[in-house]
Amino acid sequence: MSVRDLTILGCSSQQPTRFRNHGAYLLRWNDEGFLFDPGEGTQRQFIYANIAPPVVSRIFISHFHGDHCLGLGSILMRLNLDKVTHPIHCYYPASGKKYFDRLRYGSIYHEMIHVVEHPVSQAGLVEDDGRFRIEATFLEHGVENIGWRVTEADTRKFDNEKLGLYGIRGPLVKELQERGRLLIHGQEVTLDDVSWIRHGDSFAAVIDTLPCQNAIDIARGASILLCESTYLEEHKELARLHNHMTAKQAAAIAKEAQVKQLILTHFSARYQNLKPFEQEARTIFPNTFVADDLITFPFPKVSIKP
Repeated sequence: MSVRDLTILGCSSQQPTRFRNHGAYLLRWNDEGFLFDPGEGTQRQFIYANIAPPVVSRIFISHFHGDHCLGLGSILMRLNLDKVTHPIHCYYPASGKKYFDRLRYGSIYHEMIHVVEHPVSQAGLVEDDGRFRIEATFLEHGVENIGWRVTEADTRKFDNEKLGLYGIRGPLVKELQERGRLLIHGQEVTLDDVSWIRHGDSFAAVIDTLPCQNAIDIARGASILLCESTYLEEHKELARLHNHMTAKQAAAIAKEAQVKQLILTHFSARYQNLKPFEQEARTIFPNTFVADDLITFPFPKVSIKP
C-alpha cells in the first residue's frame, strides 16, 4: 500500500523563526509527492524530515510572495541533481510566469529534468490525468493567489459477499468488469449488483487569503483542509490589514465547507506558542490541529459504502 500522509516541512509565514521554517507542505499520495508552496530552506527541511526529495512529482505555487516560492529553484535543482526521470509538473498563477522563470533559472546548471508547466489563468479544472483531478480557485490576498484542490479518481469496489451469493469468482469477476453484466444460472447480474463506487478523497490547500466564498467552495467536503491562520483573534485587525485570517476564521471556513479535518498553518513570527491557535479554532471546528515543523499527519483511505 502506498504512503498517504502530509508532512509539514515548514509552517511559518513571511519571517522564519528559530523553530519554524518558511512554509512548505509535502503530501505523499498514491505513489506521488505533491509539494505546496516551497519557501526558503525547503530542500534542507527534506533532510530533517528524512524524506528523499525525488518523491516530489508535482509542485504547487499559490502566489509569488517570497515565503511561498523562494525554495522552488533549489528544489528543482535538487531533483535535477538526483536525476529524476519522472516529469515534474508545476502549477502556478499564469500572471507570475516571469517570477517562475526567474526562480527556475536563477543560477547556472545543466537542466536534465522534464518540467511540465501548468500556468493557471482561470478558476476550475486545471488537469485530470485519470488518477487525480487538480482544481484551482482565486483567493483574496491583494495579488493573484490560488487555492488548490486535489481529488483522486473514483474506484469501483466489489462486495465479496454479493459475489459469493451469485457464484461469481475467478475469471468471471474480470469478465463482469469488462462486459458490465453476466448471465449466471439464467439470471442476469450487472456490475452494480455486486459492486459500488468509492468516491476519491480530496485535499484542499488555502494559503494566504481573507475569508471568502471561494475558500469555502474549494474546500467543500475535503478530507483534509490545510489552511492559513496567520493571527489569533486578538489580532484580527492585523489579519484584515494584511489580507490574512485568524484561527477562528479558518475554523469557520472548515465548518461551512464540512471538511473532515482542519490543519492550521502559516503562523506569524510574533507567536511562540501555537497551542492557542488550536484552542481558538476548536471552539468552532473541533477536529482542528496545528501544524508544526516536521510533524506528519496521516491521510487514511476511507472506504464508505453507499
